[in-house]
Amino acid sequence: MGKSQSSGKAVGLPLMVGEVIVHSDILTECFCCDISACQGRCCEEGDAGAPVTPEEIARIEDSLDDLWQRLSAAAQAEIDRRGVAYPDPEGELVTSIIHGGNCVFRGQDGCLLSPRPISCHLYPIREKRLGSYVTLSYHRWDICQAARTLGMQKGIHVYQFLREPLIRRFGEAWYAELELTARQMQEQGII
Repeated sequence: MGKSQSSGKAVGLPLMVGEVIVHSDILTECFCCDISACQGRCCEEGDAGAPVTPEEIARIEDSLDDLWQRLSAAAQAEIDRRGVAYPDPEGELVTSIIHGGNCVFRGQDGCLLSPRPISCHLYPIREKRLGSYVTLSYHRWDICQAARTLGMQKGIHVYQFLREPLIRRFGEAWYAELELTARQMQEQGII
């Protein structure tokens, strides 16, 4: 979901992949969501909703009539009060949350939105702008410990787990370049 009180600072070295700055820990750290262990707490905890773009807000608003009956009464009340999204204290647009925690679009079986905002789909990668560049960093959150453990057991790195959303966001050619970068760094013993 949104921002959290965690050890989420990027610690990897910055690498250029195409026109995107990628922190190397996205290539080195293991991760594989274990929803049975965490129960989707990333949609329930944090101090803000998921970052969204104006285009995503428009799509959410367009689908709101179809979603309305599936939303909880508390979610409906929050959307009536604040809208589907609001600017957080840093001015970033984020999805509305209920009582400082649950995303309004969290249903009993997960996210009610289809498709999810790219920030949700990319998690635990966080995207930020740095001047004219996009930067990607790996966000470490204590509630994802089971995902790190499962990723290590299966040998799945963050970028491999997030193949589909990374392709959704940056395209297949960019993802192929990311894979090549990871392979070259492994061969050189850098990672």
